[in-house]
Amino acid sequence: MAFLQHVVTAPFARTIRFRTLTIACSAVASPSPNLKKSSPPSQVLLGMSEQELQQLAIDFGQERYRGKQLHHLLYKRKAKEMEDFSQLPLAFRNELQEAGWRIGRSPVYKSVTAADGTVKLLIKLDDNRLVETVGIPVEDNKGSVRLTACVSSQVGCPLRCSFCATGKGGFARNLKRHEIVEQVLAIEDVFQRRVTNVVFMGMGEPMLNLKEVLEAHRCLNKDVEIGQRMITISTVGVPNTMKKLASHKLQSTLAISLHAPNQKLRESIVPSAKSYPLEAIMKDCRDYFLETSRRVSFEYTLLAGVNDSVEHAVELAELLRKWGSGYHVNLIPFNPIDGSEYKRPSKKSIQAFSATLESRKVTVSVRQTRGLDASAACGQLRNQFQKSPLRPGSEDQTSELEVAVAC
Repeated sequence: MAFLQHVVTAPFARTIRFRTLTIACSAVASPSPNLKKSSPPSQVLLGMSEQELQQLAIDFGQERYRGKQLHHLLYKRKAKEMEDFSQLPLAFRNELQEAGWRIGRSPVYKSVTAADGTVKLLIKLDDNRLVETVGIPVEDNKGSVRLTACVSSQVGCPLRCSFCATGKGGFARNLKRHEIVEQVLAIEDVFQRRVTNVVFMGMGEPMLNLKEVLEAHRCLNKDVEIGQRMITISTVGVPNTMKKLASHKLQSTLAISLHAPNQKLRESIVPSAKSYPLEAIMKDCRDYFLETSRRVSFEYTLLAGVNDSVEHAVELAELLRKWGSGYHVNLIPFNPIDGSEYKRPSKKSIQAFSATLESRKVTVSVRQTRGLDASAACGQLRNQFQKSPLRPGSEDQTSELEVAVAC
């Protein structure tokens, strides 16, 4: 992607100028012992492509193959600390660190495992905020295991969908590309196996952080080597972003969080729907398909007595037929969250809704609920440190965290 081309060279050039100035000044006069030595700006290796890493090695006076070694250590060996770069010359490692380079892996602050094997990780970022990611193992009839990483794109979420725990916890900031990629690597560390699928369905709205999401997508596809068709980007809908995404012609799935078959009902469930009418979303979905030849799927959270009637299903089928054909609807029975007035529909209501869509030739699936007892199911991701970071110097806030995880 074009916006990746300047990532290495400009920051490194600034670093070189900084170091040269320091050396030149030290030849003239010794620094005062009372002056605090400033640190070079921190720069992250994780998320960089092999070509960028090769250029980085050259900029440090190394052979190009040292960049290949860096790439192997980051994405194959999954190194976490500079000390793990034992294959590199010590002088090169020291120069990288002196110039402010680091790997960009964050520690896992807490892990919660559900009875079904789903694991929720809370990763502690540099600013002491916590972000959540979920690993979902699914074994098929042949005994092979698919491991899905449900990753976050923001710390919290500003859109505040009424049925979602993340929005209730507030919003802090966007995640950087390495903070997204490291979630997948952390899941692989826990399960000791490769992640096969990635869904951008964790905390946050991916389309509000599209630049970093696209850079993380490139890295996950090209460097971590997860196929594009195994990656899903989910959005509740942000104006003028679907066209931008379509221009990249990804082979990944775009999933729209619809949740209602008409504008009035959708506004009551999704506050941001007021600025992005349903008709505009459906038109953009049609244009997205025409641009990419990739059909859009629709996520529909079933809320008892709100949007789960047979009449709603009929209206949804008519909406989809108006804007195209072959759409897929993924029904998500509501997962309970603390402080919500919504209820999970009965199995009978879920089956009736699904059958109504199928009878009108709409492809439909009902998402299997995973990680419910670990608050890791769809819509349940929230921690109390989304808006306010962990207290500096506090090594153990487990009691507070356990309350948050139980929400």
